[in-house]
Amino acid sequence: MKISFKYISYFFLFILGISMTLTSCTDDLNVTPKDDDEFLSDTFFQDPDSYKQVLAKLYAGLYVGGNDGDGQADISGLSGDFSSYLRLLFVTQELPTDEAVIAWSDGTLPTLNMQTWSPVNEFLYGTYSRASYHISVANEFLRQTTDEKLAERGVDSNLKAEIATFRAEARFLRAYSYVNLMDLFGNVPITTEADPVGFYYPVQKTRAEVFAFVESELKDLDNSLANARTNEYGRVDKVAAKFLLAQIYLNSKVYTGTERNNEVATLCSEIINSGYTFADVPYAYLFSADNNTNGAQSEFIFPIISDGNAIRATGGGMSFIIHAAIGGSIDAATLGMDGGWYGTRARKEFVALFPDATATGDKRGIFHTDGQALDITNLSTFTDGYGVKKYTNKKSDGSAAQRADIPDTDFPVFRLSDAYLMYAEAVVRGATTGNIATAVGYVNQIRGRAEATTISSADLTLDFILAERGRELYWECHRRTDLIRFGKFTGGSKIWQWKGGLMDGVATDSYRDLMPIPSKTIQANPTLKQNPGY
Repeated sequence: MKISFKYISYFFLFILGISMTLTSCTDDLNVTPKDDDEFLSDTFFQDPDSYKQVLAKLYAGLYVGGNDGDGQADISGLSGDFSSYLRLLFVTQELPTDEAVIAWSDGTLPTLNMQTWSPVNEFLYGTYSRASYHISVANEFLRQTTDEKLAERGVDSNLKAEIATFRAEARFLRAYSYVNLMDLFGNVPITTEADPVGFYYPVQKTRAEVFAFVESELKDLDNSLANARTNEYGRVDKVAAKFLLAQIYLNSKVYTGTERNNEVATLCSEIINSGYTFADVPYAYLFSADNNTNGAQSEFIFPIISDGNAIRATGGGMSFIIHAAIGGSIDAATLGMDGGWYGTRARKEFVALFPDATATGDKRGIFHTDGQALDITNLSTFTDGYGVKKYTNKKSDGSAAQRADIPDTDFPVFRLSDAYLMYAEAVVRGATTGNIATAVGYVNQIRGRAEATTISSADLTLDFILAERGRELYWECHRRTDLIRFGKFTGGSKIWQWKGGLMDGVATDSYRDLMPIPSKTIQANPTLKQNPGY
C-alpha cells in the first residue's frame, strides 16, 4: 500500500457514494443535502471507524471530482472530471499567467488563457462551488463530532482524543478552502458549524473579515493539530497551519492593505526549524511517482495524495496535470502514462526565466522542445509552446508506477523550499525578524539542488525572487497569486503572449486581479454583491 492513511478503503467508500450531492444552490445556501443526512448521521457514526472515514472524505475532496463514481458532476455545468478541486485550482491559478496555456476550447475555458473571463465562466463557478462544498462537508463533520454528540453515542475516551485531532484537521481544510475563496474572489460569505442547517442566505464578508477569520482559526489550531511530523503522511499537522498562515501574511497587503512581513519571516523560521528537511535529491524526484518514498517527502508539509489503484480519478487531479501536458512528439510512455491529451504548454516568457530550455543550466527547466515552437501563434495548436515534463508517473529510478492511466504522483501543496522563498521575500520587503545572509543561504540551497549558479546578496531583489519562485514552484498553483502580489498579473508592467487576448499580449484592467463572483452563485444568493468591473 502506498500510504498508511488507508486511502483504499476510504476512497472505496467515497466511490460508493458517501459524498455529498452538491446542488446548484448549496454553495451559497448553507444546506446539508440529502446524501449527507444519510451518511453524516447518528446511525452512520455508530461505527467507530466512520469518523476517520469522513475525515478521509475531506482529504479526498481535494482530488476527486463527481459524487458517486458514475462520472457525473456534482457541480451543475461541469463534468465530474472538471469538478476536481485540484484540477480547478490549476486552471484558475496557472492558465491566466505567464506559466501555462491550454489548447482546449471547452466552454469558456479559452478565456482563462487570455484574462477575458466573465461572471458566466463555468470554471470559475466550479472553483467557487468546489471550495464552498468542501467547507460545507467540514462544517457538517464538526457538527457531528461535538462533545455532546460523542457523549450521546458513548464514544470512549481514546477515540474522543483521536477525534479531537480529526476536528482540527477538518478546520484546517476548511481554512484552506476559505483562503482559496478569499484569494480568487475576495468578498465571500463565512459559514461555520455554528450556523443553522437550512435555507438561508449567508452574509457576504469583506476580504479583510475572511482574512481575520482564517488567521484566528490557524493560530488556534496550533493548540490542537498533531505535532510536526507525527501525523500520517498525507495528513496535516501544526506546521501546515503555520505555513498557510505565513502564506496569507505574505499576501496581507493584497488582502487587507497592511503588510505583515515580520510575521512571515518569523513563521518561516519556525517552519524551517520544525523537523521537515530540504530534500537532498534531484529536483525531478519531487514530482515522480514515488515522491512519497524517494526522499522528496521530507520537505512535503502538505501533499495531496495520488494513487493509481486506490484513487480512480481518471480525469481529475494529477491525471489531468500529467495527461494534459502530453502531446506532439512527447512519448507518453517515458512519463509513465498511457497517452496524452494535447492540452497544456509553457508560454515563451516563462521559458525565458531559465538559462536554456534543456535543463543544463538549471535542472528545473524540464521542457520538451522537439517539434514544439517557442511562440504560441495559435492557442489551440498543441505544438505551439514548449511542452512541460515536470511531473511524471515514473518512479525516480525509472521503473513503472502501479498503472499507466492514473498516476501515483503526489501533488505538493506546501513544501519546505517555498518557506525558504517566503522568508527571502519577506526580508527583501523589509522584515526585521530575518536577515539577508540567511535568506541568500536558503535561496542558494534551492539553486544548488537545481545545479544553477549561486547568488549574492546584491542579486536578491524582488524581481529575482519572483523569477525564482517561478523556476522553483511552476505548475504548483502559485503563479497567479504571486504575480498579483508583485503587481505583475494585470496592467502592462509584465506582458506575455495572449495576455488580454492578443498574441503579442496587451495590458489588462486591474479589476481582473479578482475573479468575478459567478453569476450562478449570485442567482443562488441574491444578497451577494459582484466585484467591481464585472
